[in-house]
Amino acid sequence: MTENLDPALLAPIEKVARFLETGDESLLSAFAKKGVVIIENFPPHLFEGDDAVKRWSEKILSWHKPPSDLVLKHSFGPVQDLSVHDDLAFLSLPTHWTISENGGGFEEDGGWAFVLVRDNGEWRVRSYGWAVTFIED
Repeated sequence: MTENLDPALLAPIEKVARFLETGDESLLSAFAKKGVVIIENFPPHLFEGDDAVKRWSEKILSWHKPPSDLVLKHSFGPVQDLSVHDDLAFLSLPTHWTISENGGGFEEDGGWAFVLVRDNGEWRVRSYGWAVTFIED
């Protein structure tokens, strides 16, 4: 599946993961300008509408507010189910998270399903859905 993978497809996905890890708002450029839909495992679970990215990112930013010692680290598995047609792409991406905070932590495995759109020659996230497949305390 990855032999025909354009690395530019992974660039916005890496930005989303890095935003989750760091709260660096400059990484929000990964998202499409309109029509974004995000499905997450934290409330309200569905972020859609003109302010979807704003509401979703506010939740993430709240995790990083001092005195937070939250540390998130991700790693991706091989891309699955890749489909690219003109300015639209779909892919599934196994992801492993290591999460630590307040002296404790856990590991989480899951899958991200992404729909990407090409905007001015650059791929951006139009939507994603996250599904946890395993949590280990």
